[in-house]
Amino acid sequence: MKKILFFALVLISTTNFSQELRLLRGAITENVVVNDSLKETFSLYLPTTFDVQKPWPIIFVFDLKGRGKASVSMMVNAAEKEGYILASSDNVNDSLSISENVLIANRMLNASINVVPVAKDRTYTAGFGSGAMFASILPTFIKEIKGVVSIGASVGNIQILNSKQTFQFIGIVNRSDYSFRDMLDTQQILNKMKFPNELLVFDDDQILPDINTIASAFRMLTLTSMAKGDVQRNDSLIADSYQQFMTKANIFVSSEKPILANYLLSDIQKVFNPLVELDSLKISQKSLRRSNSYKKANRSQNSYFLKESFLKEDYSYYLEEDIITYNYANLGWWNYQMEDLAKLDKSAVLYERQMSSRLRGYINALISDNIDFISADKEVDLEALNLLYMIKTITDPSDYAPYLKVISTSAKMEDYGTALFYLEELLKNGYTNKSELYELENTAIFRITPEFNMLVEKYLKDARYDIIEQ
Repeated sequence: MKKILFFALVLISTTNFSQELRLLRGAITENVVVNDSLKETFSLYLPTTFDVQKPWPIIFVFDLKGRGKASVSMMVNAAEKEGYILASSDNVNDSLSISENVLIANRMLNASINVVPVAKDRTYTAGFGSGAMFASILPTFIKEIKGVVSIGASVGNIQILNSKQTFQFIGIVNRSDYSFRDMLDTQQILNKMKFPNELLVFDDDQILPDINTIASAFRMLTLTSMAKGDVQRNDSLIADSYQQFMTKANIFVSSEKPILANYLLSDIQKVFNPLVELDSLKISQKSLRRSNSYKKANRSQNSYFLKESFLKEDYSYYLEEDIITYNYANLGWWNYQMEDLAKLDKSAVLYERQMSSRLRGYINALISDNIDFISADKEVDLEALNLLYMIKTITDPSDYAPYLKVISTSAKMEDYGTALFYLEELLKNGYTNKSELYELENTAIFRITPEFNMLVEKYLKDARYDIIEQ
């Protein structure tokens, strides 16, 4: 049975309003009100060991779709393991300006600090993808934030970083993630700026990190707090942590992943240098870098980095040309590129498979950026937009949204042949949401045609309108 904590008449933010909160240990409390005068809420997670009598570190998790509970859920196990409170706003959104989102985040931060006892200088932010990029710019505006855990994204804006107002940046990324190289480049910039940073790199079939990797980032925040004197030094925790990180580095070496071992050893030096003697570790890392296995792996990875750069330039160039010239004839070229990447997915060479995954991610991000750019124009270029959605059906065929967009836009332009083609492609791919299909924007005339209903009858059965034989 979960233990229930009662906080009676807790003041929210700096207002004169109050509310009684019923919070759970080891569970997420949803819809916590930021302020009685505002319709802003957030989700809050308290570890099972939570005690109101002592201060706790807190991590504000950001998602630019306002999915507070879902964002917290993805980090709950790591927070439980490492003893962190989590909070996430339901109101930040990519449809708002950065300044509006910053104000929303700041109000949530103030409300959280008034609801639970937060440890001084142990306030952090975190996020995934675009949420992580937003999380990384907040310390510039909110000086109380001392660190960022960024999953799958580099710093949102390097230019606004202030060397006199530093914070700890911990990146987490899969080598198959298209953000990997950008995060590597960002790390070099941060190192030159003498900005505290670590980069936890991993290989896995899943792009997102597992619980232990996220927990490692949280542990690094704790160890850095010890080194700065913000939390009492715990020699046992330091020794256990050092052993855990070194064991993982040794596993990377034994599993023939010397590059990952080198990345981790560099992070260990940064985190533990103020805490323990590291002469033996430095010698081990030098030995690793001089080994044939590391040199061979590093040459191979850099070789694929170079090839990847050339291909990215091609993708960017041809996409721009296709948009400008409405080059529908080049859809076959994009299909060919995807077939090439599909072959690389089956390669016996790890770096080749990872390059393929990164390139696919890059293409889809590039297309999405162009879609957003064109959609934001006062006079939307429907033909260019439709072409981009067509390309997206090739580069990401499992995503149903681009097919629906093509059908809708083509029907609006009365190009029913194209609409029918993409309708069948959509249905072939397993789409089954018949009600959504019959409510699709701009298709009122199209969906009463015999051809439309014949396809629905063929793949989904029970077409809404009768098919009249001629």
